[in-house]
Amino acid sequence: MTGRLVTDLMTVREVLAELNGVSRDTFYRWRQLGVAPPAIRLPNGELRIRRADFLRWLDELPSAA
Repeated sequence: MTGRLVTDLMTVREVLAELNGVSRDTFYRWRQLGVAPPAIRLPNGELRIRRADFLRWLDELPSAA
């Protein structure tokens, strides 16, 4: 990972913690629907989400009425 710090990548568990209570099932459903933040699949099959992509995704969510 040239030029990137490992801390720039979040695990699914870290993303769920930031979302305060969203379940793993919901997150993977969002992925199936194409509405989750973009993720990177590692060679071992685990997902990582770039922190910048996650924050951008949060900023672009429609605000609740």
